[in-house]
Amino acid sequence: MTKSVLIVDDSLYMRTLIKDALESGGYSVVGQAANGEEAIDLAFELQPDVITLDNILPDMIGTDILKVYQEEGLKSKVVMISAVGQESVVNEGLRLGAKAYIVKPFTNDQLVEAINKA
Repeated sequence: MTKSVLIVDDSLYMRTLIKDALESGGYSVVGQAANGEEAIDLAFELQPDVITLDNILPDMIGTDILKVYQEEGLKSKVVMISAVGQESVVNEGLRLGAKAYIVKPFTNDQLVEAINKA
């Protein structure tokens, strides 16, 4: 069965890069969100297997979105993808339930490998 993925990133360019990499890796992209509110609404509406989550969005930060997912019992696995690579931020994302934290820029192989492991 193909894993379904929700992509959350405020950059259309990044969403397209992630979508292309995942689709070529055999994943099904079921939705895309450009901000935190959409990320929360779509996650609960679509119930994807995996969510790729940017940490810096126009209205929220990714770790706050992770807290909502955790509090509401969302079953989706989350892989954070962000240009913010500070150890404290990475550790907070992982502590809040992210299965992996990828720092931009990344290769398609790094992305697909992280999603495979999630």
